[in-house]
Amino acid sequence: MKHHSHSHIALCIAAVMLLLGASCSTTSRLGERDVLYTGVKKLAYHKPDTMRVDDGLKSQIFEVINVKPNNPLYSPYYRTPFPVGLWVYNHWDPDAKGLKGWLYKHLVARPVLISRVNPDARVDMINTLLRNNGYFTSSAAYTLNYSKSNPKKASITYDVTLAEPYRIGRVEYLERSSEVDRLIDSLARRNTYLRPGSRYSLDSLNAVRVDITNTLRNRGYYYYRPEYIQYLADSVREQGVIDLRLTKAQDIPNQAEVRYLLNRVTATVAGNSGTGTGTPDTIEMPRCTLVKLEPVRVRDRVVPSNIQGRPGRPFRVNSMDRTQLMLSRLGIFSNIDMHVTTLDSITPAGDGLLDLDVNCILDKPWEVKLEVQGTSKSSSFIGPGLELGLTHKNVFGGGEKFSANLMASYEWQTGKGGGYKSNDFNSYEFGAEFSLALPRLLAPRFVDRSRRYQNWTRFNLKADIMNRPKYFKLLQMGAGMSWEWHSNRHSLNEFTPFKLSYNKLLSRTTAFDSAMVANPAIAQSFANVFIPEMRYSFTYDNDFGRNHITWRSTVIEAGNIFAGLWAMCGSKGQKKMLGTPFSQFVKAETQLVWTRSLSESNKLVGRVYVGAAHAYGNMDEVPYREQFYIGGANSVRGFAVRTIGPGRYRPNVRSVYDYYDQTGTFKFETNWEYRFPIIGYFKGAVFVDAGNVWLLKADDYRPGGTIGNFFKELALGTGFGIRFDMNMLVVRADLGIGLHAPYDTGKSGYFNLLRFKDSLAFHLAIGYPF
Repeated sequence: MKHHSHSHIALCIAAVMLLLGASCSTTSRLGERDVLYTGVKKLAYHKPDTMRVDDGLKSQIFEVINVKPNNPLYSPYYRTPFPVGLWVYNHWDPDAKGLKGWLYKHLVARPVLISRVNPDARVDMINTLLRNNGYFTSSAAYTLNYSKSNPKKASITYDVTLAEPYRIGRVEYLERSSEVDRLIDSLARRNTYLRPGSRYSLDSLNAVRVDITNTLRNRGYYYYRPEYIQYLADSVREQGVIDLRLTKAQDIPNQAEVRYLLNRVTATVAGNSGTGTGTPDTIEMPRCTLVKLEPVRVRDRVVPSNIQGRPGRPFRVNSMDRTQLMLSRLGIFSNIDMHVTTLDSITPAGDGLLDLDVNCILDKPWEVKLEVQGTSKSSSFIGPGLELGLTHKNVFGGGEKFSANLMASYEWQTGKGGGYKSNDFNSYEFGAEFSLALPRLLAPRFVDRSRRYQNWTRFNLKADIMNRPKYFKLLQMGAGMSWEWHSNRHSLNEFTPFKLSYNKLLSRTTAFDSAMVANPAIAQSFANVFIPEMRYSFTYDNDFGRNHITWRSTVIEAGNIFAGLWAMCGSKGQKKMLGTPFSQFVKAETQLVWTRSLSESNKLVGRVYVGAAHAYGNMDEVPYREQFYIGGANSVRGFAVRTIGPGRYRPNVRSVYDYYDQTGTFKFETNWEYRFPIIGYFKGAVFVDAGNVWLLKADDYRPGGTIGNFFKELALGTGFGIRFDMNMLVVRADLGIGLHAPYDTGKSGYFNLLRFKDSLAFHLAIGYPF
């Protein structure tokens, strides 16, 4: 115990020493001619007022000068005020032993010197970029800004002086002496960049060559390469203008100008022990020759149905790529290898022939997942959770996935409020879900689908019990079938032709009944009910240069078909199934997310969401779980979940169950977030959120719940957050600051939160909010 206490004391002393010493010299060990680099002071562009500099060029120049100084905060411009690593380097003994030696190794940072940054070389790189982008009479320079207090430190100012870029003048295309020349000429003439007046850009000219080559390789010219297409440039005829002539390289191999047809496809499937073992079973299929190295568990049609090329047709590289992608998306192969072989024979028309070999190794079929979670919700609930999942990735030998998931969680609400004890509202939840996913669309042929992408048919069955001690115990069950298919690479369709859910309150307490008596509308939304629904979702996802757009819309109808059938059978009044009424409502929601890349790591993200739900016919209220709410980690982050709305309504007495009635049937929300890097995996964000929920039907128990003054009834919040982003895992901490509450707070003016501490809401979550 003494040893540990001494270690702790030593660590504390070392930490204090570091803090006290951080302001000491960070250049004492530098050589006579060494200068410490402290970052970029400024990157300045000097240009005519009417000239617009291409954002892509600016981004490339920034990448050239973006050298991180020691202890960077926002590279390369800002540094943290505590250069601990440099202080350790300059003042500690590198040969120290024990704790100090361990601290030295883990804290030391070698100084980044001006000589290492080499601004002369970086200016040369910028000048090369300028020339490659047509700015032939432009130039770059740099200045060292020595520190007045310490001449051993200096920052760098880069100046880029720009003149008007050179433009493309006349363009001469290829002579059409052969079939491949005619094709190149036709593609070049259709290219939008090769036009008089376009800014000269070496990258754009190379992109034209790549585009032409990709088209050639997808028309059978498998061996063609971009370097076989060349340009001759002439800037003599007119100042500021470059004439271009398209030409071909002199040493193009003969096979590059030969069109190849796909001759034969051989697909070999081996078990997870590898391709060197197994007994070959050869089967001739319409699309390929299938060789199964038995024993393997895979149906004969699985691999051939994903082969995209056809024998006798021009060999297409994108067909080969799509074949590999389709097979990978099945999720049953650990390795997929493809080889192309050129045959010596040619067709009577002079076309060459290629054989394609596809080698697939099956993966191990079983996959086990165990997740232990710690939950911290914005509604002050915390607690552990456990999920156990078992998946067979190839249950019937055709890439079908069967999954069984068991989950359990326990939560309790921290703090005090509403005169209740914390343990009064401890809760638990447990359930199971079983699903079967088939990698094909079991749907009518008229459903527009693309064979280029994997389509799925899914079946699922689940049950869940939620217990809120001293309030209620709720059983939720459901079963359904859905289709998922792509119309093209940008659009995804999800259609659930049938889903049946069942909600039943297994038990309820006097406290819960009191809350429901106080609001009959909420009570009806908690009623025992069947929910037979049909759902369709459409997702559009596409890039437009530096902009990325994701639009998702969903339409749900519930109970209409059942109500029609019951009416045809003469049923009147409230219609029931197995003695329990079924819900009847429609619901629609749409969301647009726009992402603007300001640079490689800086992004502006905006989101707009609108949703509405309406109950009619067999039930007067939309089921509680289908209603909208606002606030929390993924919504208006200046407020806790379900603490605002509907409209101007606010419960008179705050209690543990008051959030039940803070839902609505219409929702509008918009969020704007600026995301930027900090250091390493850590990224930051500042955000502004606004939104609320309203009632489409007036409710006397929730006055002010319908839309009145729309803009004044929008809750407004701002804040900032820190994200630990490892790509596959994002842990997010956001501090929301409420600015405007839609209800009467007793304070006049738009900024109506009474106290600053009451306006704060902290959220810890996994993943980005949108």
